[in-house]
Amino acid sequence: MLEHLNTHPVKPTRAVIIGAGGFVGGAIYKKLAANGANTLALTRKQLDLLSDGAVEKLANFLQPQDSVVMVSAIAPVKTVSMLMQNLRMAEAVCAALTTNPISHLVYISSDAVYADDANPVNESSYTAPSTLHGMMHAARELMLRGSTAAPVAMLRPTLIYGANDPHNGYGPNRFRRQAEKGEPVTIFGEGEERRDHILVDDVAALVELILAHRSRGALNAVTGVSTSFGDIAHMVAAQFGNRVPVKNVPRPGPRPHLLHRFFDITDSLKAFPNFRYTRLADGLEIAKRGS
Repeated sequence: MLEHLNTHPVKPTRAVIIGAGGFVGGAIYKKLAANGANTLALTRKQLDLLSDGAVEKLANFLQPQDSVVMVSAIAPVKTVSMLMQNLRMAEAVCAALTTNPISHLVYISSDAVYADDANPVNESSYTAPSTLHGMMHAARELMLRGSTAAPVAMLRPTLIYGANDPHNGYGPNRFRRQAEKGEPVTIFGEGEERRDHILVDDVAALVELILAHRSRGALNAVTGVSTSFGDIAHMVAAQFGNRVPVKNVPRPGPRPHLLHRFFDITDSLKAFPNFRYTRLADGLEIAKRGS
């Protein structure tokens, strides 16, 4: 669970967003900038963490009062090569933080760090990733936590959706794009897997709260409501007046080993009692309007 070092919310002196050009990083930057925070957006153009001299370049950007949000990643991680690239990126950030101390660090991790048999999942659940993607985030968490004496917060989102997601992963983002093209919304098998999905705007809002409270610890960015992919597909089709069908297609392989995942959001409610997650139906409408 999170511990708030600021009893009352205070805007950070400066928030440095590493990975501000990406889907999640861009949403965080826009949220902070819209609310008047002093923000430095570092995209790959300003800082390529895999390039020579990245450590020195990042260190030169950093100031002692900075709150750093580390979002930059090559994801989802599907190969060992991608895993190693992500670890080298984190290594560069760790080296820069060791050189130039900061005030606060927030890392955007993933619920993939948790063991598959942790149901329902909460912030105290055992971390035992079963995928390369989860292993990458778990390793980065350890690396970053050990690189700075500043308070560190790990935000672990579940599946993120939103209008500008570039990955087109199975779920709301792909379903919406299929419907926009007039194509059938396709689901594997009966679409029976149940997952929690979070709107990218909610992830950005949580980061803003964590920065304002100078929080440390871990928090799952999850709504607490898990919905089947089949139901999500029908929700998307309904957004388009059911002009497109929902089509069941054979799975390309066996059913996923993690068929369902549910979350206990008690710690989230305690951390930010006034925060309300966007309902999936409302979030799908927001994503449709923004696409």
